[in-house]
Amino acid sequence: MARFPSYNSRMSIPEQIQKDMTAAMRAREELRLSTLRMVKAAFKNKEVEKRGPLDDKEALAVLSTLIKQRKDSIEQFTRGGRQELAEKEAAEIRIIESYMPRAAGEEEMVSTVRAAIAEMGSPTMKDMGAVMKNAMARFAAAGSRVDGKQVNQIVKHELSGT
Repeated sequence: MARFPSYNSRMSIPEQIQKDMTAAMRAREELRLSTLRMVKAAFKNKEVEKRGPLDDKEALAVLSTLIKQRKDSIEQFTRGGRQELAEKEAAEIRIIESYMPRAAGEEEMVSTVRAAIAEMGSPTMKDMGAVMKNAMARFAAAGSRVDGKQVNQIVKHELSGT
């Protein structure tokens, strides 16, 4: 199985992807190579749209979008009984995630949401958008990667008091 990169902070994410593509070619790692080519193409599309090179923050946003697309595909393939395609998408997610900052654990997400709620006083369900914005800003400041849907569920749970 493919080894995942140890993220090199001196190299930009697009540079790291290019370097790892070369290594995957040499090692004849087909899935890894095709996934990295797809990531590189997504970066290129974003650069054309932006009319300039991507910084790491923008590259991470592209990677997050790609992961979200793969998760949606897994759901569709599973519903359609195409397990082999769902497994391929899951493998691609693991490769893409290796370039992302670490994901926040559930306990960390709950404590961050609770801290955001405490800071705002006693918000109600009407303030859910503001609580989400506050919590997501805290995750971004901490450099943690989170699934917005999961944070949304935690916010709903905490605000409803159940």
